[in-house]
Amino acid sequence: MQDSRFKSRLAARNLQLETFFMQEALKEAEKAYKKKEVPIGAVIVSDNKIIARGHNLKETSADPTAHAEIIAIKKAAKKLERWRLSNSTIYVTLEPCTMCMGALIQARVERLVFGCFDPKAGAAGSLYDISNDKRLNHRIKLSTDVMAEECGKILKDFFKGLRKRNSRRR
Repeated sequence: MQDSRFKSRLAARNLQLETFFMQEALKEAEKAYKKKEVPIGAVIVSDNKIIARGHNLKETSADPTAHAEIIAIKKAAKKLERWRLSNSTIYVTLEPCTMCMGALIQARVERLVFGCFDPKAGAAGSLYDISNDKRLNHRIKLSTDVMAEECGKILKDFFKGLRKRNSRRR
């Protein structure tokens, strides 16, 4: 009986932490939104502390690799002064693409938590599942659908606004 109560308290605590860190990733997505970038945000956590943040900057920087995950990975590696980010978790508002999943594998990130799936470019279950490909030298544990509605809404609102702006230009 005590064991099941402990497990349920632990699960509730984990859900609280996942929600808190995803809210922080959403704050990063909002920064991207304000810059007219696709609103995707990421935070990297180690020992329950945020060690790096990132949001999309492809348009601003004219850099096709300036995805939220890549920016956060680079910042975390610089902060830790090492390329291996083992024992870390990345929280991302949208399922990562193949480039970002490749970078997460290379960085040896232990865990990926994301908000909503990306059926057009997702590489953690939608189009591909690079996180668990046995041919690769590292696998990443996944948690999905964390605050999926909120993560999906900011993207829908962004693209709805973009379509509206584009239709006025015609």
